[in-house]
Amino acid sequence: MSNNFFGKTLVSVCSFFVYCALSGCAINTFLVDQVAKTVVTEDNQEEDLILARDASPFYLKLTENLLSSSPANLKLAESVSSGFTQYAYAFIAFEADKLEGRDFKGAEVLRERASKMYARGYRHAMKALELKFSGFEVRLRSTDDLMRGLSVGQSHVGLLYWSAASLGGWISTAKDQPDLVADFPVAMRLAQLAWRLNPSYSEGSLASLMGSFEWADPNGSKLKAKQYFDLAIEYAKERNAGPYVSKAERIAVSVKDKQMFESLLNKAISIAQKSPSLQNETMKLRALWLLENEEDLIESE
Repeated sequence: MSNNFFGKTLVSVCSFFVYCALSGCAINTFLVDQVAKTVVTEDNQEEDLILARDASPFYLKLTENLLSSSPANLKLAESVSSGFTQYAYAFIAFEADKLEGRDFKGAEVLRERASKMYARGYRHAMKALELKFSGFEVRLRSTDDLMRGLSVGQSHVGLLYWSAASLGGWISTAKDQPDLVADFPVAMRLAQLAWRLNPSYSEGSLASLMGSFEWADPNGSKLKAKQYFDLAIEYAKERNAGPYVSKAERIAVSVKDKQMFESLLNKAISIAQKSPSLQNETMKLRALWLLENEEDLIESE
């Protein structure tokens, strides 16, 4: 999120409410959607994580409130879901990981908060999908082919991806809730549905998510997971640092391959420096933290 975003947002929101005040109109869906077009942005070039962290609550509450007035706005729902998911991952769950070694209880408190943020992102995404495709959640939990008779297309891939990512994050931070853990196949089906539509989505982010899910699945294939991570790196085209970090955390750590571990993480850092973005900056900091803890991750028995 850049400074330009906040300028556009402020102008749009102010204009919106001034118009309503002068015209005496109710805040209706059409007007909300007009504001949402400006608020929903793909601008991800802010490199200062502290600035992004401090600004995120305003953006999240604004978009969440807009979505409550226009719940069927799929692009807005995607933005809200992605916002809560990324905020949970970058600013809460990561802090819990760093804190765990010296304050386990403090880390658990942070993970509980991250869990609530992931849940919020997931529920917004699923509500929008249910409004668009009646009976979507029932189909999702059935054993039938979810695609049959369902008019999903390329425009829905982002929402499917973030619904899968948010549910996966929710499950990973709430392992003491067996009913929630039992929903892991639901997260996988959401990701698989997006995969069937656009495997290269978001420069390897979807492929990386598929690899992470396959790796975490008790019945999954480690070889298949590795293939997903390799595809993610191919799709990243050296612009997305995320797949390199994911492969390092799962594949390199599991086989105790120090050379692979360092090579992947150093590559992620290099990509983040060449292609600055909020996502890449987050991955760069995680890569640096992983390298600092290399001895515990790779060299310990």
